[in-house]
Amino acid sequence: MKKKDWDYIAKLEKAISKRYGSATVRNPRSTWDDKKEEDYLIQIKEFDKKELKTQEQSEKIELNGTYISKRFINRTREYACPVCLTYSTKLKDDMYMSKFECCHHCYVQWVEGREERWKTGWRPLQTKSDF
Repeated sequence: MKKKDWDYIAKLEKAISKRYGSATVRNPRSTWDDKKEEDYLIQIKEFDKKELKTQEQSEKIELNGTYISKRFINRTREYACPVCLTYSTKLKDDMYMSKFECCHHCYVQWVEGREERWKTGWRPLQTKSDF
């Protein structure tokens, strides 16, 4: 094994220090103190909380033979469509309820192709008898 050339290492550190500043060759532990350690531990805990939340949201659940991300499942489920007032328990209606606040039937009839207008607040004036 080749011996270390300490003179070469010293020259190299001196050149790096001259070009990029003395902080580039300083040992990071030399400026570490209890306050920095405390801040670091707080940052680690916050990062872990965010990571755990992300993992929980990306977790998949099996529904009727299909794996769906947990974040797409609305726990407070609306069973009645606010547009046509029909009661629905279909899984595909959940997706349209969460995104467009209407059932699949109303999406096809009123929203499809007019998403921008729907997002601005437009709703049909018809009553349930018109459907």
